[in-house]
Amino acid sequence: MPVLPAGPTPSKPRLTSPAALIDESIVTEAPLNPADFEAMVAATDRGATVGFAGIVRDHDHGQAVADLEYVGHPSAQNFLRAAVAAVAAEYPACAIVAAHRVGRLAIGDVALVVAVGAAHRVDAFAGCAAAVDRIKAEVPVWKRQTFVDGTSEWVACATSAPAAYSR
Repeated sequence: MPVLPAGPTPSKPRLTSPAALIDESIVTEAPLNPADFEAMVAATDRGATVGFAGIVRDHDHGQAVADLEYVGHPSAQNFLRAAVAAVAAEYPACAIVAAHRVGRLAIGDVALVVAVGAAHRVDAFAGCAAAVDRIKAEVPVWKRQTFVDGTSEWVACATSAPAAYSR
């Protein structure tokens, strides 16, 4: 078998304090790249990185979806960081970071990213699942989906959509 020349040595991920990552959790109108968040939780002491990407799908309950609009309360980022902090306290072996999009999203866009790094996969998977569930339950971001027939509905809201956003 031929010996291949050695390529460049990849740089090792830097150790990042799990507490410092909480402040990197954001609510944004900018597109999300899950790999960026997975890189944030990667470190030499973490043998597992688990990422979740919630992606806008083209259907819901048998209806074709045209697009989604997410509306965030002005304090949504504070709630997101509090949710991440609570899960990090519950799963101290995990480094966790998350981001949620707001604004109009097209089919295939990433709406939610959660990335978790831990020494072992069991902790990383459990921490990621807990973070996704808590974010969806507690962060005041409201989702309005528009169907291809022009109708729309508010769905899966952490709290009731404010009257100002009802359409």
